[in-house]
Amino acid sequence: MVKELQITTIVEDTAGGLGLLAEHGLALWIEADGRNLLFDTGQGMVLDHNAEALGIDLEKADSVILSHGHYDHTGGIVEASGRFHNATLYVHPEAFKAKYARRDDGTGQFASAQIASVDDAGSRFAKTVLTAGWTELADDIWVTGEIPRRTDFEDTGGPFYLDEACTVEDRLVDDQALYIESSQGVVVILGCAHAGLVNTLEYVAERTGCSRIHAVLGGTHLLRASQERLQKSIEALRRYDVQLIGPAHCTGMRAAAAIMNTWPERFVQLMTGSRVVISSGTST
Repeated sequence: MVKELQITTIVEDTAGGLGLLAEHGLALWIEADGRNLLFDTGQGMVLDHNAEALGIDLEKADSVILSHGHYDHTGGIVEASGRFHNATLYVHPEAFKAKYARRDDGTGQFASAQIASVDDAGSRFAKTVLTAGWTELADDIWVTGEIPRRTDFEDTGGPFYLDEACTVEDRLVDDQALYIESSQGVVVILGCAHAGLVNTLEYVAERTGCSRIHAVLGGTHLLRASQERLQKSIEALRRYDVQLIGPAHCTGMRAAAAIMNTWPERFVQLMTGSRVVISSGTST
């Protein structure tokens, strides 16, 4: 198990410290028993700036994990090109397909990564690992790969399509999460949870055989969730007795407030500059 785990938010929609910048996106720097992982990279406008302000050397990344192929999670690969020459990229093979979000007027807004292909992305890294299924990153650290969609109340969280005319639905099969077996229990790291928060937690629990999940951190895409979906998401967090809940980025104020009001003592506000430490005997 991972004995010492520290998760620092480098990019998020809000900023929580002097000299830090916010943008719509997510990037988390994870230090796990001497390994350095970058989970997502934001849009690419503030990653370098915030990393420097936080004293994080991106060139020390052992691994870069992309949760899915949207621009607000992949853009930092372009901005920080040249920083990851020693790192391994973990990415679903479908991540760099063209992606669009439907505007209110019915037109498609480009939402893809600023990278054309897996080969283009891989050229910036020492190695590329395609994560269609469960993939071991290191001892007790796994990428889920594609997450089964089993619930009938969860969708991708928005009107996402594979074409500009918005006629072919994007199920975002490239959506994936990271889980870490820590000294305090399983820690689940989410990019946007386009596969559904409940689907994701149940998949990790099934894989690990755990009945409790210690922490859930990251985007949950409950921004447009129905009351039923929001309530069932909270029920899942209760069922797995999650001790640290840090919803961020695409969660939405209504959902974040509902979670905070349910467990004020377990709620962690993730914003640029936030640090969560999980180690033997402590979680903060």
